[in-house]
Amino acid sequence: MIDGVNHKMLAEQLRELEEVGIIKREVFPVVPPKVEYELTELGEGLRSAIYLLREWGTQFEKRE
Repeated sequence: MIDGVNHKMLAEQLRELEEVGIIKREVFPVVPPKVEYELTELGEGLRSAIYLLREWGTQFEKRE
């Protein structure tokens, strides 16, 4: 939903979040490839902050 985000940038960010334990990545051995991400216990602690940032972003977007 963010303009200007390309596949490479998204993949790098997801990899970083996985490395620090905020998200968990699950790969399914199917064709076409399927990958799912979910918050870890550590990531769940950020849920309220994520929602607040999303609300802020929505308000900011409306101002433009």
